[in-house]
Amino acid sequence: MNAKITSSQRRYDLDWLRVLAILAVFVFHSGRFFDQMGWHVKSSTVYAPVQAWTLFLVGWLMPLIFVISGASLFYAVGKGSVVQFIQDKVMRLLVPLVVGVFTHASLAVYLERTTNGQFSGSFFEFYPHYFNGMYGLGGNFAWMGLHLWYLLVLFVFSLAFLPLFYLLKGPAHSLLDKLGDVLAVPGVILVLILPVAWLSAILDPRTGLGQRNFGGWPLPVYFCYLLYGFILFSHARLQARILQMRWFYLVAALATAAVLLFQFGYAFPRAETKAQLYFGLFFITSSWCWILAFIGFTSKYLTSNTRLLKYANEAVLPFYIMHQTVLLVIGYFVLQWPIPAPIKWLLIALSSFVLVVGIYELLVRRFNALRVLFGMKPMAKQPAVRVPEPVTAQ
Repeated sequence: MNAKITSSQRRYDLDWLRVLAILAVFVFHSGRFFDQMGWHVKSSTVYAPVQAWTLFLVGWLMPLIFVISGASLFYAVGKGSVVQFIQDKVMRLLVPLVVGVFTHASLAVYLERTTNGQFSGSFFEFYPHYFNGMYGLGGNFAWMGLHLWYLLVLFVFSLAFLPLFYLLKGPAHSLLDKLGDVLAVPGVILVLILPVAWLSAILDPRTGLGQRNFGGWPLPVYFCYLLYGFILFSHARLQARILQMRWFYLVAALATAAVLLFQFGYAFPRAETKAQLYFGLFFITSSWCWILAFIGFTSKYLTSNTRLLKYANEAVLPFYIMHQTVLLVIGYFVLQWPIPAPIKWLLIALSSFVLVVGIYELLVRRFNALRVLFGMKPMAKQPAVRVPEPVTAQ
């Protein structure tokens, strides 16, 4: 029998996993200046090892974040009314997305256009041109908020598939229990690789939903991972099985990553050959094994609440919203300095981290207006301290 998991249970391992995943996103973006793929601002010299590192992180990073988001949806669905659920998603996802589109996303586009010689002038001179055409289609307006595309996709998925989530979580969780019972059989959970592989194979990367511009995967694949997270965190016996097999998943993840590195140099084969098929299978298998290993090890070793976790868990969304723009601003200037690339990366990463945390601590965290704009809940009003009147002698 599966022990029921309820929405009232707080999963500190899930909180830790969320914080660590967003830190990994920061590390990922801090290296994008130096890899061999296009980005908003690039170093004049790029490096193949950094490219391999980028592709390694692409393999599991955004899929892991969508698994975490699916787990969060499991705990959110049914906790209140449907209207309350929608209101929460609007405030947590849509509001910071819209704010980002009209503010700091425009600064990132400005730096990109300036770096590539497509605009000359100040940011304030550029801003009216920001609304000329759609970004990605020859224009400037970043309708998806650049890296904030995740908020948009999660918002659409959460609302579009809300009936499915309610159906799965219906009375007694019967559907989730049946799915969890099957997936808890040793090895069966690896079958979940197949839908991801199928979608990746049939969706044309050059058009529509098959494009890999959003974190390296087709958008429909992210729904698979979102659904997987919803299922995985609903079933106690399935989670116990992942915990039990965590070392197996870690060894499998390392083995498949080793094949990708030493056989393919962690680079997609260019021609449409069997090598491309083999690379894709190892890439997707490695992705899922890394995710299962991360879930297993965090549920084993990161299960307690701390002051650091409480602070970081509240800061994680504003940190994610701000981090890429701050990296781009600092990187834009540091890349021009005549110093070695590793020192450039270290300066960009450390100074950006300190600045993002500083902006959060000194501004966003302390003012309710900014908290709301960055997807946080406003601080509760503290009751006024009533000073007792002095007692006079009669």
